[in-house]
Amino acid sequence: MKLRIAFAALIASTTFAFAGEQYIDETGYAVSGYDVVAYFGLEAAPVGTPQPEGVPGIASFTAEYNDAKWAFSSEENREAFLADPEKYVPAFDGHCAYGVSRGGKVPANPNLWRIVDGQLYLNITKNVVGFWEEDIPGNISLADGNWPGIESNGASSSTIPQFSSAAPSN
Repeated sequence: MKLRIAFAALIASTTFAFAGEQYIDETGYAVSGYDVVAYFGLEAAPVGTPQPEGVPGIASFTAEYNDAKWAFSSEENREAFLADPEKYVPAFDGHCAYGVSRGGKVPANPNLWRIVDGQLYLNITKNVVGFWEEDIPGNISLADGNWPGIESNGASSSTIPQFSSAAPSN
């Protein structure tokens, strides 16, 4: 009985970073048409230095998930996504992770990313990345704590500042 109660408490306290309304920008695609699987093959830059840019998807390699259209740079990446979408989708339905840590849903730039403990996080501007990187574990903890209270709010309808996407390409 104690084990069941402990398990129920664990489930109740666990937050999932992907279950609400996905952020979709003017491209009509999640993550601005960038390939979420490709991030996991990019060499991450050290904290404090810019990450490599994301990989644009191709319009002929798409999938539907969480009421959103996703684009991929290859059929192989599309198939990997379909086999385990939760492994690849960005935290907080593609909203800015730092914004969620501050209690709101704002858009995220697909070129401002970081993978932490196997989870993809996106942020909105280069300045915000600096705040995010000052305390990544603390900001993730704050965001995880805020997420249950804002997850059911609609997705951001704002434009990503200082960013435009030509993805997915044809």
